[in-house]
Amino acid sequence: MKKIIHSILSILSIGVIATSLVGCSSISTVVKKVTGGSVSSNALTGLAGSSGPVLAVKVDDTLPAHPQIGIAAADVVYIEQVEGGLTRLATIFSTPEKLPSLIGPVRSARISDIDILAQYGHVAFAFSGAQTKLFPVINAANLENLGAEREPATLYSRDATRTEPTNLILHPQLLLDKAKSEGKSIVTAKSVGWKFGATPAGGKVIDSVSIKWPASRYSATWSSAEKRWMLSYLGAPDLDADGYQLGSPTLIIQKVTITPSEYHDKVGGITPFSNTVGSGSAYLLRDGKEIPIYWNRVSAESGTTWTLKDGTSANFAKGQIWIALTDTEPIFTFPAAAVTPTKASKN
Repeated sequence: MKKIIHSILSILSIGVIATSLVGCSSISTVVKKVTGGSVSSNALTGLAGSSGPVLAVKVDDTLPAHPQIGIAAADVVYIEQVEGGLTRLATIFSTPEKLPSLIGPVRSARISDIDILAQYGHVAFAFSGAQTKLFPVINAANLENLGAEREPATLYSRDATRTEPTNLILHPQLLLDKAKSEGKSIVTAKSVGWKFGATPAGGKVIDSVSIKWPASRYSATWSSAEKRWMLSYLGAPDLDADGYQLGSPTLIIQKVTITPSEYHDKVGGITPFSNTVGSGSAYLLRDGKEIPIYWNRVSAESGTTWTLKDGTSANFAKGQIWIALTDTEPIFTFPAAAVTPTKASKN
């Protein structure tokens, strides 16, 4: 009887301690203090959860493809320019606990993807297809080609409520399970350069930002209530298939050179290449501020470092990360003190 009473008292004591700690610390810290153990965090988001196999999925970003499916669960989302000045998303999933049941609409790969994905290691790459000339490059790259042309319809199904080519939907867990059963080695998520920490000093408070490509446009507005940038696409809230407005605590606007490549689509449109290797300027948007920063990546295989003007780390906020690859300056809208939107100055 004494042992039972002692156990009950111990449980109640832990509950009281945990309750008192919640007011001044995170749940993971509470668990660590109460149990003496640590809580694992995902390498790409810094959030509680494990670092699992890295799955990269190309997702259509044209108006007919919206609302998109599964994007809210991605760890990292890249916005890249494709033919005709449109945009397409390269989405990265590596937290097993958050892997959605469906992702899409899935679309074809582009030459820019090869360098974007190289820093992650041997990822599982899901896409609908590619230009014939690009396939040898994909197959020679350090990634696992799990494209739809190689996989059965049970893994890439068609959504009857949508029309082609924006109706191909991926079943990600089934795809990863099949890859594992076939002995394919997929890299486990690791750091690719950014660091998490306190908001860097400097920068300016903004209300919103507009990011443009020749035929596509995103904007983001800071939400103090949700502590993240709320995204809009072509002037309307960027809602996913579940009605959730997409957005993230960290939004990076990475200035890159975008040049014509040797590839083109089936109607002759030249495929642009976004160069993510080298160095350049960028903007870190977090906690309602825009902070001018710099990016540097010495090779395709290495991660990208993000620094302030003095060379110190430009810390990201924990959570999902969106990276917009563009060669155009964003337009920031400042609080009431600014009468009109101001174009960002070059660094």
